[in-house]
Amino acid sequence: MDVIYARGSATAAEVGEALPDPPSYSSVRALLRILEEKGHLRHREDGPRYIFLPTEPREEASRSALKRVVQTFFDGSLANAVAALVDVGDGKLAPGELKRIEAIIKAAKSKSK
Repeated sequence: MDVIYARGSATAAEVGEALPDPPSYSSVRALLRILEEKGHLRHREDGPRYIFLPTEPREEASRSALKRVVQTFFDGSLANAVAALVDVGDGKLAPGELKRIEAIIKAAKSKSK
């Protein structure tokens, strides 16, 4: 998915070329087919080639995936998920990141009033 999001669209061969230590061409095609069956990709035909495109913008896909991670690994607790993310970085946040997080929390507080 990273390759397709980075390029906007790609063939199976292009996906394979962009991967470090790529699997076989048939494995790449199989994975793309599975992603299409699950609704993450669609394709258009260009002669004999299939060109794969994402079905939703990267930001929407990332939000959806993050919601699933929070639900699966943190029992739906955003506070626990944020704490884990901060712990991964040894609690050291760049001043700009800290400021942005504070602004997000401030906005969330004003929405919940």
